[in-house]
This record gives sequence, structure tokens and C-alpha cells, in this order.
Amino acid sequence: DVWPGPLKFEKLEYEKGRPNVKITYQGTDSKATIGIIGCHLDVVPANPEKWEVDPFKLTIKGDKLYGRGTTDCLGHVAMVTMLMASLAKNKPSLKRTVVALFIASEEGGGPGVGVDMVVKHGKIKELHNGPVFWVDSADSQPCCGTAGSIRWHLKFTGRIFHSGLPHKGINALELGMEALKVLQDRFYKAFPAHEDEEKYKFMCPSTMKPTQMECSKGSLNQIPRQCVISGDVRLTPFYDIKELYEKMESWVKDLNENIEKLPTRGPMSKYVLEGDDVDVKRGKIELEWGASLEDCRHMEGIACNLDSVGFKALCDATASVKGKASPYSITGSLPLVREMQKEGFDLQITGFGLSKTYHADNEYVLLSDMSDAFKVLSILIQKCEDSV
Repeated sequence: DVWPGPLKFEKLEYEKGRPNVKITYQGTDSKATIGIIGCHLDVVPANPEKWEVDPFKLTIKGDKLYGRGTTDCLGHVAMVTMLMASLAKNKPSLKRTVVALFIASEEGGGPGVGVDMVVKHGKIKELHNGPVFWVDSADSQPCCGTAGSIRWHLKFTGRIFHSGLPHKGINALELGMEALKVLQDRFYKAFPAHEDEEKYKFMCPSTMKPTQMECSKGSLNQIPRQCVISGDVRLTPFYDIKELYEKMESWVKDLNENIEKLPTRGPMSKYVLEGDDVDVKRGKIELEWGASLEDCRHMEGIACNLDSVGFKALCDATASVKGKASPYSITGSLPLVREMQKEGFDLQITGFGLSKTYHADNEYVLLSDMSDAFKVLSILIQKCEDSV
């Protein structure tokens, strides 16, 4: 659907009831654009019992605007809407066409709904003609890099036995802890801090860490048969996720083939048993990825182009309003940004919510920050105009 007027509106729907909304303010130069995208219409769940205010309505307390989505990302949606309305009202003569895209899905909604489908159907192909600003980060400063997020599950299988006879069992917990340490050591050797991380001001390098552990239920006097340790890898954009998949799988294969060489814990700890009456003779390690390699690429990290007209304009506009620009990179993740960069878009990242309230109970945003955001984007448009 298209409506006439100073602004062109398009509803881009690829799943019923989950529309993306594109708003265009036409410029005079058909080969010059500026895109403002990334503001998403979905939010994470909220449990009203854990909130001090109603998460499903706006509550104003001084400069704080409380409610689910105020920081992530409905505050940005409202602010960019006001920006586009201001263009329609004041009708400035711009060379660059300004395009705002509000996306239907970002908070775990999966591919096939949001910006990936908009790009696939060529609905923002004109944005190859200028910088594109992804407005969904935090703390009112340019974000020039993110990391990929890769989830993993390691399943360790041993042999259950009475803990008074530990030499007859294979302790899945001990196997898991020792094998994980080896895998982490190999990870940090294969994916050390990259020299470009300092240039991009990453707060930390690539990491692999466990975040959850489960084991088979039993009494305290039983050697556990099974253990599952899960976690994630945050991979800076200077490494390829495919290399991580291949190395991890080869390391697990090697550990299984040489499981007797793993360190043990005490004289009775072992991962290989002998005897005709032993039903499980070797411990086993299995790796399961949280997503296929193809799906995982939706969450790849990005290193923005620091030589871009858009990056310079963003830094200048930020400094004009906030007093200084302090670009940073973070090993948090944003979906689809790397894929858009690979599609040829000059993607830059910023955002004006508060990182400390992202996905938090009692989420809020500062009205003053959103007011400043309106000024930053207004100046940003003018800075990009000057480069045409």
C-alpha cells in the first residue's frame, strides 16, 4: 500500500500481522540517499510482577520514560517518526532522499519477517547510494563494531556407578570440566585478540565461556552418567564463523579419539574402563550448535567502514550535540547487520537508549537523550547533504 503526500508510506509485510513500515522523503538527486533503519517494532517479554510500574503503558517520572520497549526500541521508533514528520512539515529542499525503515522483527523473531526480507525483495536497494544508519544501539555514541554470537552445547556421557567405587565409573562432570578447559585453551590460542580490535576500540576480544550446566539426576552417592554444558562464543568480526565451526568440531573429534589423554581428577578418576562386564568402556563428548552455520551468519559481527562519509558525519553530529564523539565497539550482537554490509550497504550504527536498561525490569529511556537524538539525526542529515 502507498499513500500520497509529502511522505511516501509503504507497508512491507512478509508474515501476516507483522508489517515493516518504510517512509520516504524524496530528495532531488536520484543517486544520493540516507537510510535510517534498525528501529524495530517488537519488544522482549515483560513480567508485570517484577516491575514497579505497568510495563505495558508509558509512565513518566521526571526525565525518565518507563515502559517495555522505551529503550529497546520503541523510543527510537517514536523519535524517528517525529523526525520524518518534521521533514514533511518543514519541507526542506534536500539532495539526498531520506528513507526510514521500521522493522517488524529483531528480538528473536527469526529470519523471514524483517529487514532480511525487505532487502531480499529489493525494497531498499536505493540505499546503496549513501550511508545507512542502524539506530538500535545504546548510550548516544557511534558504535563501530559488534561481535558474532554463536551458541553451543557440549554433552558428556560417562558410566554411572556407586561413588564408593569410583574406579568403576566414568564421571561425566569431571569429563566435562576437563574437556571444556582443553577446548577453551585451544579456542583462545586459535582466536586471540586481533590487532584491529584496538583500532575499533573493542572492549574485549573474542571469548568462549560456559553459561549453564546440567547433569543427570541421581543421589549424591552416584557417579553421574551424563552432563551438558552450554554457553556461547562472541567472535569479533575479524574472524570467520565457519572457521570456528570447523575447528570446534575437529577438536571434539580429537578429544574423543584421545580421551584417555585428558587430565583426570585424583587417582581413581578415569575416562576409559576395562573388563568384560563393563557396559560403557569410554567416555564420549558430543557437540551441538545452537544454530546451523547458515542461520548463525544472521548474527555475525560487523566492523563498520571508518573511512565512510557516514561515519564521519555521525561522529561530527554526535560531537555537535553531546560535546564529544567517543566511538566504541562491543562484543554484543545485532542481527543481520553483517549481511547488509555484505550486500553492499554502507552500514553505520548508533542508538540513544540506555544499555543498563536493555531487556531489564523497569526499563526506561531518558527524554533528554531522545531529544538529543532528534538533534543528532537532524544534523546528521545536513552533514551528509554537504558531502553530495
